[in-house]
Amino acid sequence: MTILGSALIALAAVVHLVFFAMESMLWSSPNVWRRFGLTTQRDADVVRPMAYNQGFYNLFLAGGAAVGLVLYWTTLRHVGFGLMFFTGACMVLAAIVLLTTGRRFWGAALLQGVPPLVGLVLFSVAHAG
Repeated sequence: MTILGSALIALAAVVHLVFFAMESMLWSSPNVWRRFGLTTQRDADVVRPMAYNQGFYNLFLAGGAAVGLVLYWTTLRHVGFGLMFFTGACMVLAAIVLLTTGRRFWGAALLQGVPPLVGLVLFSVAHAG
């Protein structure tokens, strides 16, 4: 179960890296900001500082999950588990908040929230036994 849980936590980290890239590096592309429901360049320019900041939140969550995985599978199993659990729980909670913003964001919320949720459940079950 920990191997499948690790794969899902790694997937969650990759998803958050993709969102980091879109929000903080590729935001100027209309193909990117339209994915976030914006319809004009003016709106994209207004939202740009917030998107840039949000992208770094995603980067830090991805980094925490990745470092947690490395620690779990190498030297500090309990520390790695704690770091994975914290960052994964933050990802799940952020996805729940995204669900509350409107139906058009449900796909993104599920993409961001389901892998870490299932990964954390698998890790928790494995550690309980």
